[in-house]
Amino acid sequence: MRWINTHPSKGARLALMLAPFVLVLIAYAIGSAARLAENPNDKLLPGLAGFATAIDRFAFTADVRTGDYLLWVDTMASLIRLVSGLGIATLIALILGMLIGMLPYMRSALSLFVATVSMAPPLALLPILFIIAGLGETSKIALIVIGVAPIMIRDLALTAVNLPREQIIKAETLGGSSWQIGLRVVLPQILPRLITTLRLQLGPAWLFLIAAEAISADAGLGYRIFLVRRYLAMDVIFPYVVWITLLAVAADWLLDRLRIRLFPWSELEKQA
Repeated sequence: MRWINTHPSKGARLALMLAPFVLVLIAYAIGSAARLAENPNDKLLPGLAGFATAIDRFAFTADVRTGDYLLWVDTMASLIRLVSGLGIATLIALILGMLIGMLPYMRSALSLFVATVSMAPPLALLPILFIIAGLGETSKIALIVIGVAPIMIRDLALTAVNLPREQIIKAETLGGSSWQIGLRVVLPQILPRLITTLRLQLGPAWLFLIAAEAISADAGLGYRIFLVRRYLAMDVIFPYVVWITLLAVAADWLLDRLRIRLFPWSELEKQA
């Protein structure tokens, strides 16, 4: 039996999925215990009790100065920026991706431009955005849009270009206009890919958001991480990083469930 043809059982698959996480936790616990044994006040690898105290202070205890529950205020501020940026980027990508993929004139005019823009490092543009748009929400949202939209446009354009030409010819034979072909042939087939490419851009979007919040913000998950770093508050930074990761994983899972629910045939194609 070749290894390439062997598949784990459900129980083995679950154990293999959990094993890396368990190993990371064990390694951290060993490292933390060793450092705390040498120095009980060590801040680099705090113990689980320190994490619990920090989580309680930020998530379940109102701030003395503002009366806010800081974790939830930061989460809401970041999610509003993230959803706004990704929503705008998705709309732009859908429109331009379809036009570039369908229309040769648009492809000739915009494909090289979009490819070039997609290679520009978005974080290098952050100072320019702050100068032009100020330090408010506009520049933070714009950074997310600039960072993810060009990649999404290229992906959707390639998906539209690679649709079987026979489908377009059949639609033309039946008298379909360019508008009808776009709405009834191209759009339904690139929408599942739109959700998938949005999932792939969640990580970069969080990166751009945290970078913008670290430089200029008064609330947000990235803002809080960079605020407490000066105090070496790893008991706060680690839970915030884990929380951001969980939010990203949840968003990825929900988008995948949405794709399967709206376009069940795309899952069948994936398995084929």
